[in-house]
Amino acid sequence: MAKIAIIRTGGKQYLVKEKDKLKIEKLALADGAKVDLETLLIASGEEVEIGTPVLEKKVSGQVVRQTKNKTVIGVKYKRKTRQHKKFGHRQKLTEVEITTI
Repeated sequence: MAKIAIIRTGGKQYLVKEKDKLKIEKLALADGAKVDLETLLIASGEEVEIGTPVLEKKVSGQVVRQTKNKTVIGVKYKRKTRQHKKFGHRQKLTEVEITTI
């Protein structure tokens, strides 16, 4: 069985295994840079390590590229005056490939 881990970054938790690519909240790193992610749990076969709250072992990855998410459209509307405002937002993301657990 492959090693899996639960990592925490950007206020979210992700279930990952080696060679996974995931998009996380923007990290201020250049393409190709190495990154160590906070690890909450590691499971491999019958052995499970649980952090209280985190493990000292880190999951390492490599930044593939910086990108943006799809546009989310938002609308503000004030009744009676018929005042309205439409806006869009594109969240900045970092694509990371998990190298070792």
